[in-house]
Amino acid sequence: MRHIIKLINQIKTYAWGSPQWIPCLTGRKNGSGEPWAELWMGAHPQGPSALDIPGEQPLLSDFIAKYPDLCLGETVSREFGALPFLLKFLAAAKPLSVQAHPNLNQAREGFERENKAGLALGDPARNYKDPNHKPEILCALSPFRAMCGFREPEVIRTLLKTFSQAAMTRKGTALSAGFARLGEALKTGEEALRPFLTALFELPGEFRRELTACALEQEPALKQAAPQHTEIWQTAAYFARLYPGDPAVIAPLYLNLVNLVPGEAIYLPAGILHAYIEGLGVELMANSDNVLRGGLTPKHVDMEELVRILKFRPFFPAVLRPCKPIPHVYTYPTDCREFSLSVIRGKGEALSFPISGPAIAVVTEGRAVFSCGDGTSRPAETLILEQGESAFITFLKEGVSLTCSGSFALYAAGLGDAPATS
Repeated sequence: MRHIIKLINQIKTYAWGSPQWIPCLTGRKNGSGEPWAELWMGAHPQGPSALDIPGEQPLLSDFIAKYPDLCLGETVSREFGALPFLLKFLAAAKPLSVQAHPNLNQAREGFERENKAGLALGDPARNYKDPNHKPEILCALSPFRAMCGFREPEVIRTLLKTFSQAAMTRKGTALSAGFARLGEALKTGEEALRPFLTALFELPGEFRRELTACALEQEPALKQAAPQHTEIWQTAAYFARLYPGDPAVIAPLYLNLVNLVPGEAIYLPAGILHAYIEGLGVELMANSDNVLRGGLTPKHVDMEELVRILKFRPFFPAVLRPCKPIPHVYTYPTDCREFSLSVIRGKGEALSFPISGPAIAVVTEGRAVFSCGDGTSRPAETLILEQGESAFITFLKEGVSLTCSGSFALYAAGLGDAPATS
């Protein structure tokens, strides 16, 4: 069996994607002009990669199921029984929905509950596509904007007061009672965030329409009243143009705005409300597609289930700048057992590949030449990956070595060192 095999990956064409970004990165032609939102590299049943083996092209999931110990190693095979992570390119030309992901117990219970209810996996009302949790890390390949985690209740109160004062200058506004209700919800101490979010989404359509109108029409006044929060007012107006009538247009008032430069990353454990606003990135997660949405989307929103799985506490994600355990290899720290993300940069010399497998590697710049040998007289395996190409790397038993050479940058997904905390 080969130890490193090129992947053939599936594209997801969601409305918020870009027709150009992933095609430019991968060198693949987008003949349809559809928005390419994600490219999946892994073995998830909703979009498994295939192996580029001449004459065969088996699904990676089937290949691993046939040779679990050889592909994953005995320890990982026993622990997970399948590839435990999913690697993606993500191209957000427009905002993704406000969303959160379940922890492991919530996912198992929700998946079983929806199965018993007879909901097909493709049903738009389905929340749980699999029984797995979905902690994730997003590393920026371009400037990247996101919203992540609740602000402190006192900060939300201050921003809401500024917004409501601007709203009250509009003639015929229907916002007064609604803002009063939201303000009352935020006065309940440590539990303020749960009643606030619930109250926001229970407010009637007239309030929602006025909320949108205020975000749009009062943007200049808000900038003048609180110029230090200009990005918040601009983002709320942007959301109002895209999703009029959606109460989550004011999400920037209750979620933290985060701006990443290329190479920076954020790690999101389960239960954290967030949304990616714009940018191109590498995303790595546990092998799951479970999403609970909370606005800014035409898709199914189940607020009752979202509220059930959310962590209602302030959270600001640490901006991860990679540590450097060995030369040329940078690893982003997380507390998740299912995955770890590393970036490797080559400048011509042969570098030892730092992950013993299983792993997925994807080249984002240049060309990487892989060579795998076992110390015997047998010829070494070689594989060349151009920019945008990826490969599955099997478990490398003792005595097998893998090197990569050339001028390149690549991201590598492998197992983490610590148990998942969600």
